[in-house]
Amino acid sequence: MGAADKRTVRLSTKGQVVLPKSIRQRRNWESGASLTIEETAEGVLLKEASLFAPTKLEDVFGMLAYAGPPKSVEEMDASVLAEAKRRNVRD
Repeated sequence: MGAADKRTVRLSTKGQVVLPKSIRQRRNWESGASLTIEETAEGVLLKEASLFAPTKLEDVFGMLAYAGPPKSVEEMDASVLAEAKRRNVRD
């Protein structure tokens, strides 16, 4: 954001700030968008909130159990390609 993009806004009595429409449009932030707010040494930072809670590999590893012999990388690639082709034909 260059110097020409700086704006001044007012804080309402309820502690609300209206973001300029041009900024909301550039960010694709519509009414009801979830934002995170972070206090930094230089001010306040707004970011679009993540759709999913942060997770670690240990939290999700093995969630989809598979009973059977291990698949090779080539078998997995072939299955992914076959599914992509099936979906493409359907559409």
